Amino acid sequence: MLNDFIQESTTVWDFPVRGNWATHKSDYRGNFAPQIPRNLILNYSQEGEFILDPMVGSGTTLIEAKLLNRNAIGYDINQNAIDISKERLNFSVDNSSKQKVELGDVRNLTKLKENSIDLIITHPPYANIVTYSDRKNPDDLSSLAGIPKFLEQLEVGIKELFRVIKPDRYCAILIGDTRKGQHYIPLSYFILNLCLKNGFALKEEIIKTQHNTKYGNRWKGKAKSYQFYLIMHEHLFVFRKPKPNEDLSRIRYSMFQP
Repeated sequence: MLNDFIQESTTVWDFPVRGNWATHKSDYRGNFAPQIPRNLILNYSQEGEFILDPMVGSGTTLIEAKLLNRNAIGYDINQNAIDISKERLNFSVDNSSKQKVELGDVRNLTKLKENSIDLIITHPPYANIVTYSDRKNPDDLSSLAGIPKFLEQLEVGIKELFRVIKPDRYCAILIGDTRKGQHYIPLSYFILNLCLKNGFALKEEIIKTQHNTKYGNRWKGKAKSYQFYLIMHEHLFVFRKPKPNEDLSRIRYSMFQP
């Protein structure tokens, strides 16, 4: 299937069939299609550079980094995710790149120096829609009660992402939205504004369509009855860390920045 891969050229990405090359699998709840990090890595990095995924999940980003000759490190607060990632990185490639996964927290990346990362690719939990620690780990972002608390803690992580990425390089975040009481909660735009508030500039917003969602069929009847639409898209934001003393007046349109 990798032979069928075509690099994306627009701001709408649609993958009806997710990639299953190398050791990629779809069995880890909420992991993203490998076409996403593959496109980002090819567009925003060069061979031999250093990629970070601070919420690594089942290792999709790092598998693609290995295949594409990029060095990478992945962190996750969940030991199960670390174990799965290590297992899936256990294959041979004809390049000298190195990948490492460790227990870690996006809110505390002190092992990484300031301005040391060439590209960040990550896929945070969508608040507590899917919990990864069975609520046994109060530090897991997916276990926090309520969206305000989730956003408060994720902002700490966003500050760390801004600190470690090199100036004029990119940080890509895939995030979706949710509903409460039949009303739309634009979680993605809350996170967009947090990133702008903390110094990032928005390079791209990509709409990524969703297919074969776990609860899609279950909610079809209720959606019609209660007059709401099923959410079948996610937002892929690509942020850039501005260069020192860069004039951002022509590209700043955040509520937080004049």
